[in-house]
Amino acid sequence: MELVLVRHGRPVRVEASHGADPGLTEQGHHDARLLGAHLVAADVPTPEVVWSSPMRRARETAEHVAERAGVGVRVDERLAEFDLGAPAYVPMEQVGPGDRAELWRALETGRWGSHRFDPEAFQQRVVAAFTDIVAAREGAVVAVVCHGGVINSYLCSILDRPHGMFCQLGYTSVSRVLASRRGHRQLVSINETAHLQLAPGSVGSAVP
Repeated sequence: MELVLVRHGRPVRVEASHGADPGLTEQGHHDARLLGAHLVAADVPTPEVVWSSPMRRARETAEHVAERAGVGVRVDERLAEFDLGAPAYVPMEQVGPGDRAELWRALETGRWGSHRFDPEAFQQRVVAAFTDIVAAREGAVVAVVCHGGVINSYLCSILDRPHGMFCQLGYTSVSRVLASRRGHRQLVSINETAHLQLAPGSVGSAVP
């Protein structure tokens, strides 16, 4: 089967709160609609199943994809980003240069601002979620809408890399993995953004 790994669209900024869970900006919704149209184009196999992280920015992106594909959205809590429970959400492109390098290393250090998490446990739950999605074999093409950290962590497991962010993924970008129930994984592409070429300024920066 083909896993279509989608990073969510551009989210709004959320200042200090009791667990930030931002939705999409107007631009984020626009780009997600472009993505949905792209994934059901006549010359590409349409996703038969759409899975999503439980976080709003992913669910709202997934809804656009699912609507165009004519399917529902299935949520797996294990696809949540490592910032789950963080008190605020500031998109990476709005973070000052002095803090950006530290945030880029979150999957190595387990630190995202004041938020703390266990990178190893995070990767284990992410891999478990994808393993179960593949094992279910519910479609030849399955879209999984999640986050930059989730996708990087999963790809690190496939490529046998140490924990870490190694790829800057654009908003609504697509990465593709061929997967079998026997455990074979083949990385086909990373960070496809062809659907945004007619929408200048849509491609966002790294994580989460």
